[in-house]
Formats: sequence, structure tokens, C-alpha cells
Amino acid sequence: MFAFLGKGQFELKLSFALIFLILGISLVYPLYSVLNQSFFNDGGFTFDNYLTFLSKGSFWESLFNSFKVSGAVALLATTIAFISAYGLNFCAYSQKLKSAIEIIILLPLFLPSITYGFAVIYSFGRQGLITRLIGQLPFSIYGFYGLLIAGVIYTLPPAFMILNNAFKYVDKNFITVSKVMGDSKARTFYITGIRPVVGSMVAAFILSFFLNFTDFGIPTSIAGKYDVIATTLYATMMGAVPDFANGSVVAMAMLVPSIIAIVLLRYCDRLNFRYNKISMVHPVPDKLRDGGFLAFYLALTLLLLSVFAIMFIVPFVKSWPYQPWFTLETVKRIFAESAILGVYINSLYVAILTAICGTVLCYLAGMINARSHLTGWCKSLMDVFAMVTNTVPGMVLGVGFLFAFTGTSLTNTFLILIIANVVHFFTTPYLMAKQAFSKMNASWETTGALMGDTWFKTVRRVVIPNTKSTIIEMFSYFFVNAMVTISAIVFLAGARTMVTTVKIKELQYFEKFDAIFVLSLLIFFTNVAAKLILDRLTVRKSVKSAKTTKTETKTPLEALS
Repeated sequence: MFAFLGKGQFELKLSFALIFLILGISLVYPLYSVLNQSFFNDGGFTFDNYLTFLSKGSFWESLFNSFKVSGAVALLATTIAFISAYGLNFCAYSQKLKSAIEIIILLPLFLPSITYGFAVIYSFGRQGLITRLIGQLPFSIYGFYGLLIAGVIYTLPPAFMILNNAFKYVDKNFITVSKVMGDSKARTFYITGIRPVVGSMVAAFILSFFLNFTDFGIPTSIAGKYDVIATTLYATMMGAVPDFANGSVVAMAMLVPSIIAIVLLRYCDRLNFRYNKISMVHPVPDKLRDGGFLAFYLALTLLLLSVFAIMFIVPFVKSWPYQPWFTLETVKRIFAESAILGVYINSLYVAILTAICGTVLCYLAGMINARSHLTGWCKSLMDVFAMVTNTVPGMVLGVGFLFAFTGTSLTNTFLILIIANVVHFFTTPYLMAKQAFSKMNASWETTGALMGDTWFKTVRRVVIPNTKSTIIEMFSYFFVNAMVTISAIVFLAGARTMVTTVKIKELQYFEKFDAIFVLSLLIFFTNVAAKLILDRLTVRKSVKSAKTTKTETKTPLEALS
């Protein structure tokens, strides 16, 4: 039946057919729908949609604004991320202090991007927390500067992770060699701190630009009259008079810079410096250097915590900022509304099912690529799917789903939200699975077959136990991102299927900011709790696996028997 796929297990051939069908329908067809909608009008092929919309000065203004603010955000976020990562890897700090700094920098990952805008308003606005402490800012928080501050907070964690990981592979011995060679401090810094991670710096810049350019949450909360491409797309598609033809043109225009960004990312690795051997050398204490970076971390910590502190204040006071005394009345009133609790339960439901379905799909896709004997084009197709899903912005994917599935049985269902999330976040978990499978013994399935075990039995008893940590990490990635996402599902969620982030968008119209922060805290604590539990499970599995390897040292044959 599947002979054209090459030799290999029937189960993997069936898995390939299933993944091809799912991603073909939920990725290729929606993108085709957007493209088709942009070129067709009144039943005929035409360029009028492009000519009409691209001739509008408002479109080019919003596009220019997006490039301007995204470029500024990327530059600032990459600079802060570089300083943060460099200090953690080259300063003589304790591991506990390093871990604490990392956690603080990564905290924004557990919140939806739409919350950043509201937090910045309540921190830097006219009656904001920080404004009341340091005085009125010389600029308006609505527009460019608000987008800049919120955008940096949003993109700092991923930029930091890229650079922090890159610095871990920099050989610290080169600092000593450079000093012995008589290099100046500036040259030593360039050789040991900049040159080895140039590729990662470029990658961090491009990723920060891409994330900010395609994000919808922050602009919808703080952009004001400063139009960007994301708000233009939403206004065109979901305005008082929806214009699907012009909306599809904006979506295609939004897709072009995203494709360029992803293509550039694929070439960034060539810029990285590679060592033949890495020596694990601990940095030598230096009071001036260590103290200077510590002051930087303290300032960064105060800034980040002061921005997000407002979320922990507004829900627990009578009325911010006019009646700032503690009370639980606000929280009780908000939770008394059944709609609030309902959308939170919806979010949990969607996030859990997204994590389960997404993990299974990506696990099978990784297995097809790394542990099957299917033909080369089958394996390459998995990589192509990963590259395309990584290229398509969430808003474009949401518009595609809207065009493709409106009027079908998927409309206003939880299933369409789950499918959109799985497709949107497919790339990273797939790469996790692919990497884990590529490091495993390639003969385990063959050995199991020789011993008479079925493929399912070998996978259940050998393959899955050796990849449990990766499975948990994949599940965690899907869950956290499904809880905080808004870009794609803002076009797809209905009254019955509304999730927390979309509810926050709705509450904005009624200026119910206390309810917005309560929902944001629910998301935050849910993600932190899930992350802690799942990370704990990951550590346990790793320790258990290490103990088993050390005490039993089973061969694959012994493991299978």
C-alpha cells in the first residue's frame, strides 16, 4: 500500500501519511486560501486587490512604523541580551545567583504579550507606578516608545537564551592566551566575547525583529494611533466592515519579511566561530568587572519587576491609583463572574490538548526523520513542514484558517484552536524530538524485530523510556505557548470557545484592567506551576536514567529482553 515510501515499518508509513494529511490540510490549504483570496475578486483573477491597497499611504505608513519599531526593539533587546549573557558566563558568580538572574530575565515568557502593553501603561503612564516614583516621562507612552519598551521586554528572553547558550560553548582559555599575547583589553574582548558569537548575535537580532514585527498582542494594547502592520491586518479583517480581499493582501505583505527573516536565520550559523576543543574554565574573580555587571543586573531586575509588579497590585487594591489600600473585594468580584472562570478553564482545556496532540505529532515526525528507512523525500518533507510553520506569522495563519474553514464544522470549535496552535508551534518541539532521536542507538528497533517484538512494543519499552525527558520538554513548550498565544486564535475563537488571551482583548474595550491583570496572573501562575512540575519530572527522569545506566549498564539486547 505504501511501497512508494520506501522500505520500513508499516507503522511509520502510516504515521507519515497521517502527518502529511494533517499538515497538508491545516497548513498548505489555509496559506493557499490567503493567496487565492488576495488575487481573486468577484470570481476572477486580478491584481486590483494589491494595486488598490498598496496605493494607500496608510498601508506604507504602518509598514514603515513596523520596521522602525521592530528594528529599534531588536537592536536594544540584542544589546541587553548580549550584556546579560556575557556577564553570566564571564563573571565569577555563584550558580545560585546565575540561576536567579536567568529566571528573572525569562519571566516574561510566562505571560501573554498583550499583558506587557497594559503593564507598561500602568507603570509608565501618567498615573503609573514608576511615574509616581520618578516623575513624568518626557514622552507619551502610547505609540513608538510604549511599543519599544514592551517589545524589548517581550523579545529579551528568546534573544538572551540564544546568546547565553552560545557563550556556554566559548572556550574561556582564549582570554588567558589573548592576555599572554599582549592584546589590549578591547581586542581581548572582541576575540573572546564578540567574534565567537557573531552568528548568534545576528540570529538574536533577526529573531527579535521577527517576533516583534509579527506580534499582535503588544500593539493592540499600547500602540494607540501609531499604526503597525499587525493592527492594520486586524482592523481590516475584523473592523466594522470586514474587508477580506484587502486583509489577505496585508497578510501576504506581512509574510514576506517573515520569510526573509527565517532564510537569514538559516545562514547565521555560518558566522559562528567553532573550537576544536572546549575547556571548562571557571572565570577568575574581578571585583570591578563582577561589581559592574552586578549593578547592571540589579538595574535590569528592578526595571522588569517594577513593570510586572503592577499586576500584583491593581487586583488587590480598592481602586488604583486613587484608593490604593489593600482589599480582596476586587478579586472576589471578578471571580464571581462566571465568564472569567469559564475562559480560564477553556484555556487550560485547549493548552492541555494542544500539548498532548502536538507532542504526539512532533514525536512521530521526529521519528520519521531520524529513525526510519523511508525514502529521503519523506524525511525532507518533515523538515520542509517545520521550516514553513516557523516562517508563517501567527496572524497570517489565523487569517488562513478563517478563510479555509469558515462555514465548516470546525468553525467556533475548540478543535480548530488546538489545530492552529499545534501547527503554529510545530517547529521547536519537532527539532527537539529529531535531535533526541538522532543521538539514540540506531539499531534498537532492528534488535527488537529480531527478537520477535512488534514495533509498538519496542517503542513503548525502549524508545519512549529513553526520550521521556524530551517528551516532557515538548509538552511543556506546547502548553506554555498555548496559554499565552493570541495572534492566530484571535480570529478563530468564538463566544463559546473564548480563551483567556482573547478575553483580555475583549476586556480592553470595556477598560476592565483589574480583570485583565487577574487573568494575566492566572496565566502566569499556571505556566510557572506547570513549568516547575514538568522540569521536576524532567530532572527525575534524567537522574533515574543516569542511575540505571551506571548501576545496570544494560545493553540494547538486555533492555529489550
